[in-house]
Amino acid sequence: MPQYSIKLLLLFLILSSYSNSQETFDIVFPQGERNIVCQRCFQAFSQKPKEVSFSIKMDKTNTLYFEINDKKWFNLLFKNAGDGIAVDVVAKDRYGCLEVLPELQQIRGALLKPVYASALRKTLKPAPDNKFRARVGRLPDALKGKEVEFNILFLSDKNLCQYYTIFNLESYQWDLLDMGMYLDSITYKTKISAKAEDDQYSLKQKTLTFTIPFEKNKSIYSREDIKPLYDSLRLTDFNIRKIDIKAYASVEGNAERNLKLQNERASSIVEAMQAFQEPTIETKVSTSENWVEFLNDITGTAYDSYKSLSKQQIKQKLVGATAQELEKYLRNHRKAVVRLDLERIDKYKDMATEVIISLFNQAIGDNNLDEATTLQNSIFERLKDKEANPDVLSKMEIPRQLKYAPFFNKNSAFRYLKDERNLLIAYKELQQLEKLAPKDKRIKYNIAALKMRIWRYNVEPIKETTFKTELTNLKKYGINQKLINRMLVNYHIIKSELYMRERDYTNKDKAVAYIVANYKNVPLQDYDYLSLAQFLTYYADLKAAEDLLQPKMKTVDVDENLLFYYLNLTLVNKEIIQNPEYRTIMLNAINLNKERFCRLFNASNEGGVTFQLLEDDYLHDTYCESCEN
Repeated sequence: MPQYSIKLLLLFLILSSYSNSQETFDIVFPQGERNIVCQRCFQAFSQKPKEVSFSIKMDKTNTLYFEINDKKWFNLLFKNAGDGIAVDVVAKDRYGCLEVLPELQQIRGALLKPVYASALRKTLKPAPDNKFRARVGRLPDALKGKEVEFNILFLSDKNLCQYYTIFNLESYQWDLLDMGMYLDSITYKTKISAKAEDDQYSLKQKTLTFTIPFEKNKSIYSREDIKPLYDSLRLTDFNIRKIDIKAYASVEGNAERNLKLQNERASSIVEAMQAFQEPTIETKVSTSENWVEFLNDITGTAYDSYKSLSKQQIKQKLVGATAQELEKYLRNHRKAVVRLDLERIDKYKDMATEVIISLFNQAIGDNNLDEATTLQNSIFERLKDKEANPDVLSKMEIPRQLKYAPFFNKNSAFRYLKDERNLLIAYKELQQLEKLAPKDKRIKYNIAALKMRIWRYNVEPIKETTFKTELTNLKKYGINQKLINRMLVNYHIIKSELYMRERDYTNKDKAVAYIVANYKNVPLQDYDYLSLAQFLTYYADLKAAEDLLQPKMKTVDVDENLLFYYLNLTLVNKEIIQNPEYRTIMLNAINLNKERFCRLFNASNEGGVTFQLLEDDYLHDTYCESCEN
């Protein structure tokens, strides 16, 4: 599935002072008369559709280009002879941790000579991804080899009217919410979490999540400790396929010792679980100190002031009587959040595929449909794990009668789940099957799900209004309204992109507004949250994306990708980062993945948001405390 990323822009306020120690060419820095001399520039920006994006790009020869995705707005902005661009090249070494932050200045780096309307229009050429670019200068020799970013000065009649810092935020317009396919029940072929890399699905899988508290200084768990839990989960019909453990230490004491203890505890839990089954359990363990719940719990208490201290300062205070007083909170912070991925035990696991096919055909002949269903699922698991050739599906002898429609439906749906290239084949098969079972809700749902993808990929023409009616009519056949709501959100995701291609921003906004208003009526997995947030960001609805993710940020086991995407969205918002709760979110990110947190402050063209975030004292101190030590 193709994904198209864009770079969004952040407008920093014009500062009243600027450096007189460097060349400013013929640029005029207006003071009180700025609203007058910049009126035309301000008007052009007020008319800019939020979908219009621009940035500065550098090629291999160190030539700099102004890149934009809307030629019409380019011509509106650079209309008169004195309208132009100058580039301020800023180096990251400006923000060294061993030095005092430099005084805020209007020009932060090396200012390049302005390029005005005539030259901009003359060099404007088409660029990849339906964009245009115009040459605006070269990287100064003194800055070659350094980590740099490019700020943009927009000039009107040679007056500086807008100063932009570009920040990088990955966003995608195309990820549909996963609708799944009806087999015995809805089966999703999706990333299990926002950080999973491979599509995963299973006909026999279910997931359980629970919490195990840790006793202070205890690190060993025996089979006897775990057996009551194992029995309560009633796992006798299932094998544990995978264990994902997030182990949390309370924040007092030595951090390295805390994390070592948590690893020992998590490994001990896995060993105790493994004692109950022969198949090896795939294991993933992560450890961190539980700063989130600690800072949440001391809010509003006599220790609230600790929230403004560094982690090391807090640790120095959590000794003696203070540690004993706060133990009522700390004991709740030592725990493991355990997720078990389970697979039902396959009683045919050791049989050859050909034998299972024969047993399936016999069960169909004997009208033993329950046994046939179990055998069909066993065949699917072999195909999923590539233990069998897909041609075995053709060896399943199923009479074309109404009562056998579920078996045909599952074969077609599985064929698509196994390989998306079978999209049209599965769709045509299900359309024929619908004639045999015109009221079967599973067949109706699967046809709609595949039709959505056919429309999305433009495989065949789809009548949009008719299709929307088909979606709403699914309720008549017993389809849950929440599943229909998910499909309707996807319908408007596709519509928004079609409107975008036509530059019909008004109707595009209506489609996006529908999505924002209705996603709350749809059950979302972590991957869906991330997909939807990226979609909203693509259409410059940053506030909606932020509101979508914010409630999930307060939990200690928040998905890592969601957390870091939220930071990407909000680190540039000076008002948000001053909130004490934001410190809690950042500490959680540092605990989860310190290296990834530090990368947020790389150059925007090197995968970071922007290192110019370090202009802020608070972010600069946090970065230096966590990333330079």
